[in-house]
Amino acid sequence: MGYVEGENVTIEYRWANGHYDQLNEMLSDLVRRRVNVIVAATTPAALAAEASRTTIPIIFDTAGDPVRLGLVTSLNRPGRNITGISQVSSELVPKRLGLLHDLVPAVTTIALLVNANDPRSKTQIKDMQDAAHAVGLQIRVLNVSAQGEISSAFAKLPDLHADALIVGTGELFNSRPDQLAELAARQRIPAIYQAREFVAAGGLASYGSSRIDAYRQVGVYAGRVLKGERPADLPVARPTKFELVINLKTAKALGLTIPSGVIAIADEVIE
Repeated sequence: MGYVEGENVTIEYRWANGHYDQLNEMLSDLVRRRVNVIVAATTPAALAAEASRTTIPIIFDTAGDPVRLGLVTSLNRPGRNITGISQVSSELVPKRLGLLHDLVPAVTTIALLVNANDPRSKTQIKDMQDAAHAVGLQIRVLNVSAQGEISSAFAKLPDLHADALIVGTGELFNSRPDQLAELAARQRIPAIYQAREFVAAGGLASYGSSRIDAYRQVGVYAGRVLKGERPADLPVARPTKFELVINLKTAKALGLTIPSGVIAIADEVIE
C-alpha cells in the first residue's frame, strides 16, 4: 500500500507458482506515483520493496528476523529508509514444537510443512531440527511451492509415519487456514499453526503474536513517517504478547485429552 497526497493507493498481489506475480511492477508503479510511504504487509513484499532501492520510506510487517533477511542492519538502528514490525513468527517454530509435544506427549515423529520458495524456510527447518534433536524427536520436512501441492503433501503424511504436524510460516499458508485445517482433520493428524485464524477454522492449536496488534503498529509507524519522522530513527518493533489458542472440539475429534496444565496457560480455548 502507498500513501500519496492524502489519498490511499492500494496494490494487490497474488500467489502464482510460488512467486508474487507482478509485484515488482506494482512497486515500480508506486515509485512512479511518488507516494509518501510504502507499507509492505508480507515478507516477500518487504524484500521486493527493499530490493527496489527506492528512497521512499518503507514500513514492513514480517514474520521473520529482519536482520537475517537483510531488510535492516540492526533492530535498534534500521538504517536507510526502512523499518517496521517483526512478528518473530519464524523464531517461534521451536516453541510450537514444545507445545505440540505437550499436547501429544506420545509423539516421536513430527512433520514440518514449509514453502520451499519462502526465504525463511531454511532457517525454519534448521531451527526445528535443532529443537527436535534436543528433545529426542524426529522431523520430516514436507516442501511445497504452490497451492496445488498442499493437498498432495498432506497425502504423504501416512508414508512419513508422522504423529503430528507443524505448519510453517508464510503467506502461502496464512491465506489458506480453512484448507489446511480441513486437510489435517481428514488425515486425523494433530497440527499446530502460527495464528488464531487456523484454530478458528478447525485447527487444533496455534501459538504466535497477535496480527491485529502488528497491523495496528504498522499503521502507527506509517502515521509517524507521514508526520515527518525518518524510518532510520524508528527501531523495529517486536511483539510483547504471544497467544496460545486451543480448539477443544478438534481435540475431541482426534481423541486427544488436552493436559490441564496446557489449558491453564492458554489465552483462548475454543469449545
